[in-house]
Amino acid sequence: MTTTSALPGSHPAEPLPLPPQELPAALDRLRSTADALAAAVDGVIQGKDETVRLALTVLFAEGHLLVEDVPGVGKTMLAKSLARAVQGTVRRIQFTPDLLPSDVTGSSVWNQERAAFEFRPGAVFANVVIGDEINRASPKTQSALLECMEEGQVTVDGTTWQLDRPFIVFATQNPVEMDGTYPLPEAQRDRFMARVSMGYPSAAAELTMLSEHGATAPLEAVEPVVDVAEVRELSGAVRGVHAADALKQYVVDLVRRTRTHPDLRLGASPRAALHLLRAARSRAALQGRDHVLPDDVQALAVPVVAHRLLLTADALLAGRDGADVVTDVLRTTALPSPR
Repeated sequence: MTTTSALPGSHPAEPLPLPPQELPAALDRLRSTADALAAAVDGVIQGKDETVRLALTVLFAEGHLLVEDVPGVGKTMLAKSLARAVQGTVRRIQFTPDLLPSDVTGSSVWNQERAAFEFRPGAVFANVVIGDEINRASPKTQSALLECMEEGQVTVDGTTWQLDRPFIVFATQNPVEMDGTYPLPEAQRDRFMARVSMGYPSAAAELTMLSEHGATAPLEAVEPVVDVAEVRELSGAVRGVHAADALKQYVVDLVRRTRTHPDLRLGASPRAALHLLRAARSRAALQGRDHVLPDDVQALAVPVVAHRLLLTADALLAGRDGADVVTDVLRTTALPSPR
């Protein structure tokens, strides 16, 4: 029999949508908070405004972010600076081949004084979890995050423990072809709301980095901008952003077209549609709007959907990737008709 528990001080409840009359003021606070968070991160990561904005979109949409690129371009620095700017509990998990699932979720330990087993929480019990180089751990250990990321809970020895909210995983990974890495399981990739690649900085940004990072440690200067209680409240404002029925149908049409695309052997899941709409609501809110536009969906379709797709062997040989397929689908799917 499975029982459900919460650690002392946790807040397992999900944020509720704000009443319509409170939404305008909350959206104003959301924009100002996001601007402050972006400014804090920009002091560490130069020249990556779009990447930072996407990370904030995922944060307030209550999703998880996968940052993928070659070593040394600032993946972990992005995750750490965002974590420092949000005042809450932060844990970092360095994924290595010898990492065990119990290191992530926790385990039951025998307490001799009480003559009973007691639960010792793992590193996943935090508001912000930084999973560094997640694809260096074995698939078994990677799978320890599946329940955490989807349901906000951990089940150990028949007892389910609720995680605190907000609960956000910022994971980094090197490309699969790098030595010593394992491909993420399809179920794991599908739980990340979005994937983003850092890319190399511009020449000007790299020169600034040499000047600033050589004399000081910019990460140490990052101060908390928002606490987890406010993130929870502002996430409720995002849930209150209006999405018309025609726009929801547009999201469904986009996702369903991936399932019949000739270049794919696995299209996007229903979870992808949910994540795309939630991210679109967050993007609209960050821009101060109380309604979602098709532009929001189109801007987020590649980072939200592309990493979930599995291409056929012929498509891979032709040099195509998930982003190419999503671009095709966007081009061939009719926009929702305005009322």
